[in-house]
Amino acid sequence: MCLGQNSKQAAVVYNYVVGIIEATPLLASLIKSRGGEVLSLTNGVDIEIRAASFRGLRGMTCVAVVADEICFWYSDETGSANPDSAILDAVRPSLATTGGPLIAISTPYARRGVAYEAWREHYGEKGDKLILVAQGASRDFNPSLPQRVVDRALERDPAMAHSEWLGLFRTDIESFVSREAVDGATFPGRIELPPVEDVGYCAFVDPSGGSSDAMTLAIGHREGETAILDAVREVRPPFSPDSVVAEFAALLGQYHCDSVTGDRYGGEFVQEQFKSRGIEYIVSERTKNEIYREFLPLINSKRVELLDISRLSGQLAGLERRTARGGKDSIDHSPGGHDDVANAAAGALVMASGIGSDGFDLERFIRAWGPPGHPPQRRYGY
Repeated sequence: MCLGQNSKQAAVVYNYVVGIIEATPLLASLIKSRGGEVLSLTNGVDIEIRAASFRGLRGMTCVAVVADEICFWYSDETGSANPDSAILDAVRPSLATTGGPLIAISTPYARRGVAYEAWREHYGEKGDKLILVAQGASRDFNPSLPQRVVDRALERDPAMAHSEWLGLFRTDIESFVSREAVDGATFPGRIELPPVEDVGYCAFVDPSGGSSDAMTLAIGHREGETAILDAVREVRPPFSPDSVVAEFAALLGQYHCDSVTGDRYGGEFVQEQFKSRGIEYIVSERTKNEIYREFLPLINSKRVELLDISRLSGQLAGLERRTARGGKDSIDHSPGGHDDVANAAAGALVMASGIGSDGFDLERFIRAWGPPGHPPQRRYGY
């Protein structure tokens, strides 16, 4: 079995294996048939491509499993902070009766996950004698690679180059929020809360043009010191932004929200779409980084209640904190991942944390009117 984040990634290993077999006369004589994703041999063995999905890898018997670029496996479907471990747990039983090898290959990335744990525990003499961990720079494994390519990469981005070309785990990337914190804030079995007449709600939207990213909406409210997530909507591409805005506006109406907050995506287009349906679109004064930074202490101190939605949990647990050379942090999803649902939920909960149960937003009021004792700057809108 040749595993990858997706079928295209798995095809890289598959093509190497097929190339070795076809280039060796003794092995080439065993080829029975070759399709796009399966090479069948006359001895009953199939070499095939599989995407890394823990749901679709069970029930097989394998003589070997090769997992490619395992440090970059990511899925916000599993609701797991380490989907690589869930996937390998699913394939290990397939090797139980054959005793075949499980081989994981990857460029190093962040200091987490199966590859990092294997390196930390088993690299060198301290490790299990049955587990081989080989680590080296690109030129160690491929001496034909020009040194000038590596040197230029080191000049452009040392942190990236140390990982990509020198085989070292990155120290500038860490998990933003722990899986334990996400689980501790998640209300089991709660998928959505119905609107209540006397509760003041706030809403945050992560807009999209409908071709690549999902468009998401989250609605929340505050009870005492706790910000509670009431509803989440995600529409994945392709879609018509106009129809999604209509759907979101209808939901906002059910929760008595006559305004929604979001970023500056799309200029006036998104604002006009909501305005035409009686919803004021307010451009957030916080950047995404600022929203996540304000959200972190709320979830760590259990002052939020999350809905039991696997996409939300997976995206939150998959967020990464990156430190640039200037020392400034940025928070975003991992390569190939998404954070559309997480962004909307964090935005709604950060807003709700400053809003009383009567819907009055003191922070926004002070920004609009000025601090106590100062003349009002503009109309507030309540």
